[in-house]
Amino acid sequence: MVSAKIKFTVFGLVQGVGFRYFVARNAMALGLRGYVRNEYDGTVSGVAIGNPASIDKLKSLLRNGPSRSRVENVIFEDYIGEDNFVTFEIR
Repeated sequence: MVSAKIKFTVFGLVQGVGFRYFVARNAMALGLRGYVRNEYDGTVSGVAIGNPASIDKLKSLLRNGPSRSRVENVIFEDYIGEDNFVTFEIR
């Protein structure tokens, strides 16, 4: 099975607005594995692994975020770390 692996960092009003739960709920619905977490600098970051079409859909969702958020920028990078994720989790 071909899988895509990305690391993402989301900038803007993305903490305290349900952003991590939005990402996790959508990632699980898309069948992705990985995690999402708040960072000390006010960003939200994470890793997503799965079907390339599902990764593309998640990228689109990350650019918009939930209704209470205000996404200013999203940086996507290839993820080259370990692939030992069983599910998608909030950290």
